[in-house]
Amino acid sequence: MASVTSFIRNTPASSLQAYFDATGIALPTPVNWEAPEQEIVRPLLQAVDEMDDEARARVLNDADRVGSLADDAGQTALYSVIDDRSVLDDLANGHARALWMFLNEPVLFRHAEEVRYTDERRRGRSWDGFLCELDCMVRRDETALGAFKASLRERFASNNVHVDIFERVRPTFDGEDCELVQITVYREGLPDDQFAFDDGGTLVRRAYRPVFEAAMTYEPATGVIEVVASDRESRAELAQFLARDLLGVEFRDEKVPLRRYDLAVLLNPHPFPTDAEDGIERVEVRQLRLMPIDAVGERVTLECLSKADRTIWSMAQERLGPGNPLAGGWVATQAKLSIKFHPKPGARRGRTLPLTITMPHGCNLKDQTEEEQLIGEKYLRRWGILADDTIAQTD
Repeated sequence: MASVTSFIRNTPASSLQAYFDATGIALPTPVNWEAPEQEIVRPLLQAVDEMDDEARARVLNDADRVGSLADDAGQTALYSVIDDRSVLDDLANGHARALWMFLNEPVLFRHAEEVRYTDERRRGRSWDGFLCELDCMVRRDETALGAFKASLRERFASNNVHVDIFERVRPTFDGEDCELVQITVYREGLPDDQFAFDDGGTLVRRAYRPVFEAAMTYEPATGVIEVVASDRESRAELAQFLARDLLGVEFRDEKVPLRRYDLAVLLNPHPFPTDAEDGIERVEVRQLRLMPIDAVGERVTLECLSKADRTIWSMAQERLGPGNPLAGGWVATQAKLSIKFHPKPGARRGRTLPLTITMPHGCNLKDQTEEEQLIGEKYLRRWGILADDTIAQTD
């Protein structure tokens, strides 16, 4: 019931009333929708608790789907697929916006779910990026779609394939939106079985065919195809099917270059300039791992904890003196940075974004939220740590 409780507590009463009216789910006990909002929560939760199993399961499922797009990343996904953003701007909060889309634009809501699925896995272990031709049009005619689906059915031995193709945008570190076309694929897997209870309550095994999801995006301005799929071997093939069947071009099987990080700027005191609108209070280098230029089998790690009243550079100078590896002859191979934000209104503490950068291609940015990724990319570029390659990938 946790998702239902959050759903009911955070969604305006008018939106909740619209939900139950639109779905036709009957409330076992009446709810006074004209009462103050705080007086609606308890009787509504009680009413859901008293529903029959089928109705309660539907509310649980709907609340979970709406809640998954009510946070910051979900809101970004919603805004990325809708043309008239003012419709969402006028609503009270994230739950109200997600529920409005759920009720009024169910196809766009599913597209937003697909966007979140794709962007959360972007640059992670399920992701690959490929270079392709610029400014291609993604074909959606019957012939092109038929060829694309046929390629998928043959490759994965799938009887059934569903494909969603839609325009969307993605925020970038410089504040502009890049325009993409997303292609989401649902394919039927090989037969399997699982435990289930029959109508008499007996435990049995039931056959079923699982459904697998994969997603691709094509950015005309850069020609980059990005693929999110659980199995590494299929990503290049999916990109090939997209290029050949929907873009009508030859697939080169050329991956986007790895992102390159350079930690040399951290061997000396660094000012870390930021913009006031990003709400950053301070930036600290908490740890540096160094390796001597003339020996590959040795490492030294310098660490300055948050409670220290000095920087990592002053600590190294004071504690190590002439033996300070930052004085020369050493290369930084890993750094840990801490970006501390000012508290938001009503909050006691500001959040902290921890970044770990490992030479030459490693960074934990891909594990952060989308907002944190944008902040991290923006400033790692500005500080000279991330090479200025807008289509490079991470490990």
